Amino acid sequence: MPPPAWGQPHPGGFGRPPYPVMPPPRRSGSGPVLALVLGGVVVLGLGAIGVFAATMNNKVRDAGYSNYTTYSPTYSSPATTTRTTTTTSRSTTSPKTSTQPAPVGPKAVYKLADHPIFATNVGANDLDSCPLPKMEYNPAGEQRFLAAALPCIEKAWQPALKAANLPYQPVELQVFTGTTQTPCGSRQANSTAMFCRGVIYWPGNFYSSEGGTTIRHPGVYLGQLGHEYGHHVQWLTGMLRAADQAQYDVGGFDTPKGLELNRRLELQATCLGGMTLAPFSHKGIVPMDVVNTGLSDAGKRGDYNRRPDHGSAPNNERWVMHGHRQNNIKACNTWAASPGDVS
Repeated sequence: MPPPAWGQPHPGGFGRPPYPVMPPPRRSGSGPVLALVLGGVVVLGLGAIGVFAATMNNKVRDAGYSNYTTYSPTYSSPATTTRTTTTTSRSTTSPKTSTQPAPVGPKAVYKLADHPIFATNVGANDLDSCPLPKMEYNPAGEQRFLAAALPCIEKAWQPALKAANLPYQPVELQVFTGTTQTPCGSRQANSTAMFCRGVIYWPGNFYSSEGGTTIRHPGVYLGQLGHEYGHHVQWLTGMLRAADQAQYDVGGFDTPKGLELNRRLELQATCLGGMTLAPFSHKGIVPMDVVNTGLSDAGKRGDYNRRPDHGSAPNNERWVMHGHRQNNIKACNTWAASPGDVS
């Protein structure tokens, strides 16, 4: 059986992409990488979702349209602080007040196709090293491998978010067995990994026996981790919350337009996952077989014969390879892609 889709299991499958893959262009802390046009992608007048009120309608918060979150990180709004100073003269002491604007920190932007990050040309930065332990296919071994990979992913992505003046915080990881409770609902260990509100929930033992297969490879873990981290990037930037709002505006998740929005969300996470693997391709950070297996695994996931909410396997393959080769955030603007490229 081929692997299920991202986020929830689906039977069925499609062909394997043409591998091996050559490493993408290197990216350093400076110097943008120009994005090439994805084959068949046509700019669509999807339009801006815009910045909406910080306090969302309770129906949006409670609807649970996606498996992820209806919230983006909360950061303080621009404020004016009043500072009182006292000056002393010979005859009297008089308080004087002066107002100074408080520093405005990075804030999430709740937009989609016209999100400002797409104008920055940022990508995942090169790594000097990323020592990963030998994969042991049990929950404790998976925890060690993923926990060692995450700091490298964070190091690659943090400069990109900083350059775009967007908030940053490390993602959390929870490897679990049995059933775990999350802010997005309960999760069984016999299902795929899930992102929710800054946390990746990882089902122990699932990927080592996925679909009854006996094929095990650390690249599958690295590829899956890249996709879930893509959701973390969406959460930090504000696109995840904007997508939830957009789904609410079109009548809900399980409507034709709502499902298309979800496919754009998932395929963008797939593209960002390809970007995440780009720094691992350079200087022998990890064996290319590991990277290629992660990309190949991503290219085999999709909707299959179930609900069309994650995109077809061919489109997953197309987007993960596009993100990996270009390593440019503009390449992952699925919100501006033609409907056929997010089917």
